[in-house]
Amino acid sequence: MDNLRFIRETMERAGAFTAISGWGEVAIGITALIAAVVAGLQPTPRGWLAVWLAEAVLSVVISASTIGAKAAALRIPLLSEPARKFVFSFSPPIAVGAALTAVLSAEGQTALLPGVWLMLYGAAVVTAGTYSVRIVPVMGAAFMALGAIAFVAPAEWGNALMAAGFGGLHILFGMLIARRHGG
Repeated sequence: MDNLRFIRETMERAGAFTAISGWGEVAIGITALIAAVVAGLQPTPRGWLAVWLAEAVLSVVISASTIGAKAAALRIPLLSEPARKFVFSFSPPIAVGAALTAVLSAEGQTALLPGVWLMLYGAAVVTAGTYSVRIVPVMGAAFMALGAIAFVAPAEWGNALMAAGFGGLHILFGMLIARRHGG
């Protein structure tokens, strides 16, 4: 019995977190495109920031609910070792992004936020993606590349780059994940 328990625990630790919902990513992309339009209409940087922060909260809700639904459908426990590794790898870059958002917005440097957000979200996806299917880290690398572009592009492009990343890349990779990995 001890040997079987050891084998089961070893296999669980080595497994991949496969409950990423491609359709959830598509939904996040669609709401991000809507957010980009609404944010672009805001007369102040504070309004722009509020729209994107609301979108971030909405994307967490969509992601959590669609991952939960896919995990239930596939009978994958959400508290598995790969799931824990995924969450613990994803969280630090997101926490850094939250801290930098507070600092940069307090200093009136909101023009830097698209690059910061795209790069740190990309880093979170790359690191967490090492515990998921292969396409997930590729998606993270695409976000990081777009973030690098945001740092050298004119500040006026920031909202469009946010739309391209959080909207376009989520839709593109979400469709690929849905097609290749069962929804």
